Formats: sequence, structure tokens, C-alpha cells
Amino acid sequence: MDEDRFRVAMQEVAAAVEAALPRLLPQPEGHTEKLDRAMAYACLGGGKRLRPLLTVASADLFGVPRRQSLRTAAAIEMLHCYSLAHDDLPCMDDDDLRRGRPTLHKAFDEASAVLAGDGLQAQAFAVLADEATHPDAAIRIELVAGLAEASGPRGMVGGQAIDLLAEELAAAGRLLDMAEITRLQAMKTGALIGFAAEAGAILGAASKEQRRVLRAYADAIGLAFQIADDILDQEGDAATLGKRVGKDAKAGKATFVGLLGLEAARAKAAALTIAAQGHLAALPGDTGVLHGLAAFVITRRS
Repeated sequence: MDEDRFRVAMQEVAAAVEAALPRLLPQPEGHTEKLDRAMAYACLGGGKRLRPLLTVASADLFGVPRRQSLRTAAAIEMLHCYSLAHDDLPCMDDDDLRRGRPTLHKAFDEASAVLAGDGLQAQAFAVLADEATHPDAAIRIELVAGLAEASGPRGMVGGQAIDLLAEELAAAGRLLDMAEITRLQAMKTGALIGFAAEAGAILGAASKEQRRVLRAYADAIGLAFQIADDILDQEGDAATLGKRVGKDAKAGKATFVGLLGLEAARAKAAALTIAAQGHLAALPGDTGVLHGLAAFVITRRS
């Protein structure tokens, strides 16, 4: 698949998820109107929708109806957006800009950002548990369990805890080494990316080997994505990225670029992309979108 066709496919899924999210979020009403609007603000109006694309593209390999994969993708995006809302809070990364707009706690207030994140997390599981996502209860349970594992204390939340610890250690003069940074990012960023890819296979009742291959593919692009983020944090600008740059360096934290150097970091990201694309040969169907996505994560400018 050439780059133009990939970008069309990416935009198609992003638009479909953007249309699905308002239907799956609570409608603003009564005393919860502010909360409902804050949840919508966190989810709508931007973002690459990389995780939804992973889910839909992997589900397409196994003939899963789009109505099922888009619901699953939207639930994963809700979970991701909750994490961004909480990550931006003053007690975490203290960011004022996200996706080119004021962060949720700036657009509303800190309490609303906390509650909206809580609401999005719960709503994500409610969507996965709904029979409309898949008629087989066992499949729905597996999706719920998988998202819980990917986002919990040994996944995304645990990675954020290690990230906060890294700031404390950096302040004391001790930087994380390569193995520690890799583990941190595998939990904070990679776990949800990995589940997003595997979720499509779960919907399609794929074999254990096919699911393992998709996980290996997603693990590689997840790490490449983070290395690319570190490069953009050093070379990019806030206007293009839609968020503050250079914050890790200012906090004194170790990054892949800091440990490897810029050119070695680029080379590692490129090698991970090639490795990810190599895994796709073992999968059925047209893997063009997944192939293009692996290249996109290291060539993107935001």
C-alpha cells in the first residue's frame, strides 16, 4: 500500500471513530451536563486515532464487521483519552496544551478533568461489555479483561507511576538506564497499543499464534512510536506538535535520544519498523494498512 492510500485509510477510520464516539458517550443533560461536555471535549476534535486504526485494521484481517471493530476502537480511544486528561494534570505532567487546544483542566477545571477521566475509563468498559460490541459474551469478557490488564498497574498506569519515579530519581542524580526506559515505555505506551492490535484478533476469534504475531508487531511499533516521540520532543515545535516540547529534558529525565544519541535513535526506530513489518507476513488478508502504519509512526511530524 502506497503512502497516499494509507493516509486515506487512516483518515477514513479516524472519521468513523469521530462519528461513533458521540453516540457512545453520555449525552449532556441535567446536573451532569458539565461532566458530559468535559468527557466529549477530551475525546473529540483531534488526535491521530492510531489505536483505533490498529484495532480496525487487525479486525479487518479476520472479516470482523466494522460496526463491532469501531465500537471496540472507540472504547480503547476513550481509555486513551482518559489517560491524556489525567497525564496533563498539574500533579502529573502539568501541561497546558494538547492536540493544539487547551488541556482539559484548562478548558474546564481540575476537578472536571479528574471526573471526566474517571467517566471515560468506566464508559470504555461499559461499551466493551455491551452485546452490541459482540454477540458472544466470552469475546466481550476477553476484551474487558484485556483492556483492564493493558491499562492497569502492570500496564499504562504502572508505566505512569514509573515515569513519576523517574523524575524523583533524576532530581537525585540517577537516570534510568536503557532497560528501565524500555520497560517504562512498554507499560505506559506500549501496553495499550499492543491491546489495540490484539483486540481486532479477539473479535475475529483468531488463533493464539495469529494473536501472538499481532502482539509482536504492535510491541515493535509501540517502541518505535516512543522513540519517534523522543525525537520530536527534541526537534519539533509546539505549533506543529500541538503540545509542549522539551519537557523531559527540562525535567532531567533520561530518554532514548539522550541515551543513544539522535542518529542511533533514528536507526533503532527504523529497525523496529522493519521488524514490525516482517511479522505481518504470517497474517492472513491484506496487511497493507498495518504495513503503512508501521512506517507512519516514525515519519509523522506530530
